[in-house]
Amino acid sequence: MSTLLRSRLHGKGVYAITDGPRPDLFAAMEAALAGGARLLQYRDKSGNAERRRAEADELSRICARYEVPFIVNDDVELAKLTGGGVHLGREDMSIAQAREILGPDAIIGVSCYGSLERARELAGKGADYLAFGAMYPSPTKPHAPVAPHDVLTQVKALGLPVVAIGGLTPDNAKVVIDAGADYLAVVSAIFAAADIQSATRRFADLFTGTTR
Repeated sequence: MSTLLRSRLHGKGVYAITDGPRPDLFAAMEAALAGGARLLQYRDKSGNAERRRAEADELSRICARYEVPFIVNDDVELAKLTGGGVHLGREDMSIAQAREILGPDAIIGVSCYGSLERARELAGKGADYLAFGAMYPSPTKPHAPVAPHDVLTQVKALGLPVVAIGGLTPDNAKVVIDAGADYLAVVSAIFAAADIQSATRRFADLFTGTTR
């Protein structure tokens, strides 16, 4: 990982992931960033390429104002068009292919589910962060198997940022941080909240020991 990438993924914090098409998308994302989100991923599984391009363009600009890395879920070409990084799952493009398209400075994160073996393999192939989950039963992916928390502790030996995802709430996430998570990836617990900024801040405060 280059010095630039290390500087962009430094520290710990909230990794906000968008929850698909919504009319207030930009306001919702800005509220999450104002609440302290340190990474933002655009996740939209719909097939509307024109809308997705326009939304990703605007979200990348919003992230730039907050100096927060912008990540696109799955879609390497959209990431390239909008100057973002990409998050890759099991069925997606390889890290090597994505790196060839996006260049050396793009963040490329990967889903490891609950597998240390997969994490070791992908770390060796140039992943910039390793995501594990679901940590708890998740409303976003209700059929995802739950990963053991100790996998977060064991993977720290690889020296890459560790992301925890799945069913996280301000009430259950502290144990995940204590187990080794550098980032809490959150969808519904932020974006289904009535006050998105405050919901994000509650997660962010877990990293500082602040209670609200």
